[in-house]
Amino acid sequence: MNSSPQTVVLSGGVGGAKFADGLYRVLPKGNLTVCVNTGDDFSAYGLSISPDVDTVCYTLAGIANFETGWGQADETWNTLEAIEKLGGPVWFKLGDKDLSTHLERTRLLSEGWTLSEVISRFCDKWGIQARVFPMSNERVSTIVKTIGNGLIPFQEYFVDNKCEPIVDGFIFRGVESAYPCPGLIEAITKAEAIFIGPSNPLVSIEPILRIPGVREEIQKKEKVIAISPIVGGKTIKGPLAKMYTEMGKEPSSITVANDYRGLITGYIMDVIDRELEKQLSQWDIITMSTDTVMKTLQNRVRLAEESIAFLDREFSR
Repeated sequence: MNSSPQTVVLSGGVGGAKFADGLYRVLPKGNLTVCVNTGDDFSAYGLSISPDVDTVCYTLAGIANFETGWGQADETWNTLEAIEKLGGPVWFKLGDKDLSTHLERTRLLSEGWTLSEVISRFCDKWGIQARVFPMSNERVSTIVKTIGNGLIPFQEYFVDNKCEPIVDGFIFRGVESAYPCPGLIEAITKAEAIFIGPSNPLVSIEPILRIPGVREEIQKKEKVIAISPIVGGKTIKGPLAKMYTEMGKEPSSITVANDYRGLITGYIMDVIDRELEKQLSQWDIITMSTDTVMKTLQNRVRLAEESIAFLDREFSR
């Protein structure tokens, strides 16, 4: 790995993966570590599935479906169609290429490999010159507390129920007894900067921060920058705005920043929300507003470059 200063990104799925990809294309190869949420991990068809990890890896490898942001490009669906004909559940869309990832991961895990070892192997095979860590090798499961529908595992809430149940909170089952992925705390300690990607702070970033020791180590850092996943009161992708509303919070960049208070020293929000910068300065958070929507590859690279420039400009005095 490159001996130059390292950068760590905390990421969930699509939004965090896009930002990580921008940094990956800008930073020297070997200088990026991505810590990925695994609270969404679950089992289907007897296979171990890591949705956020796979989204990050597919994106960094350049093989992700650019339109959806998840799954692989040029996917086929023969297996899923055959399962449907047999009357099996098909609410979670597994393409044939994607299925190969889950099959091989499950095989390796059954042979005693840890999840982090499996991810490292896959990154090597896909030619990814960055470290991708799961937040933990132990199973942590995000459970959505709902009003009227009880407790729902996250993927069932998100995909099968299409985020329709009313959210009342979250449980991160197993998090108290989980250990950080080997190498994660060291990576945070040695990193020049920590970025929190534009992922859902409630269900993508919070599980990472709940892993014992992770939040505490990040709080020691002087350069911790979050990118807001909310633009003009709405989320580009995912149910965060809906979750905030149902939990009695205003869906805004300010609410996201408030969730990260005491942890972040810098905050990047969309130019649409520029008028909110004054409020954040009262919290001793240095801010920057720019176009944070990453519809194209060029958008990813530009946001990464601007984020690094913001870091150098405001935190290298």
